[in-house]
Amino acid sequence: MNKTLLKSTRRTFLTGAAALAGAAMRGTGAAFAEVQAGAGTWSLKAPLPAVRAEVAAVALDGKLHAVGGDVDGPSGGVAGPFHDQYDPATDKWSSRAPMPEGRDHLGVAVAGGKIYAFGGFIGSVHKGAGAGAFEYDPAADSWRVLPSMKAGRGSTGAATVGGKVHVIGGRGLDGIVVPTHEVFDPKSGQWSNAAPLPTARDHMVVIAVDEKIHVIGGRFKGPPERTGLHDVYDAKTDKWTTAAPMPTPRSGLAGAYYRGLILVLGGELPPDHTFPENEGYDPVADRWITLAPAPHGRHGFGGATVGDNAYFVGGSLNPGGKGGTTDQLLMFHLP
Repeated sequence: MNKTLLKSTRRTFLTGAAALAGAAMRGTGAAFAEVQAGAGTWSLKAPLPAVRAEVAAVALDGKLHAVGGDVDGPSGGVAGPFHDQYDPATDKWSSRAPMPEGRDHLGVAVAGGKIYAFGGFIGSVHKGAGAGAFEYDPAADSWRVLPSMKAGRGSTGAATVGGKVHVIGGRGLDGIVVPTHEVFDPKSGQWSNAAPLPTARDHMVVIAVDEKIHVIGGRFKGPPERTGLHDVYDAKTDKWTTAAPMPTPRSGLAGAYYRGLILVLGGELPPDHTFPENEGYDPVADRWITLAPAPHGRHGFGGATVGDNAYFVGGSLNPGGKGGTTDQLLMFHLP
């Protein structure tokens, strides 16, 4: 790999073999048949203010928020209360109010114009799973502590359906993955239980589309036990079904809902591999398509869609705590 790919300079890297079948597909509802394999371009945008891995990302009010994460310490990663906001209009980052606690491997979601963050670890590798829940109000630029989950867990996924935030799966204090599925109601401030994830795992992508929650990929124990499992939760029936599995089983990945596709990017396989794979799932067709890969494999990063682009931030270019923590902000675009 060319070393210039590791630098945080603005540059377009990859162009897909084709764009879309028609110009009408510039909206958010592109159908599977209208995107050709290998499509898309990658660009580097303004880097994070500092390198960090195991970071979460979420979009709110046209901005990208990078929340939590860890930095390299003498005995491994150390989680911090980091919180930075990126404005695509200016290609600049600004500091926002830090979280009440330093955490990495957070589950994050947006509901009612606010950001919610759950669980996480105090550092690598998977140390001190927390049960904490936090709410960020962008108008006040402040966080408040919410009622905790029933038990500590990190590497969870979070998604919002019907104004309620679902926090799914993860890894507990004992290092064991769990199928736990708790639901937080921002209006009442109360937690409730929902049908557990059919197969316990963590480090997966969790995304809500059309009032259903997709849980894709992840791992059962360590990175070698990666999976392409794809479970779908219907909040109306409180039941799970299965959907087409991800073609490349991976964990430690990031996702974003973009142009009618659930993008799933990256992942790791120690001792020496990170995945550049970028695969898109069409919930209507129940099919996957391979899109332009990232310029370099990575894991432990966050993704979200802002406007007509998908953004992926931070993470590590090397697997299993072998360094390579990055400040890169990658932008993916379908023409």
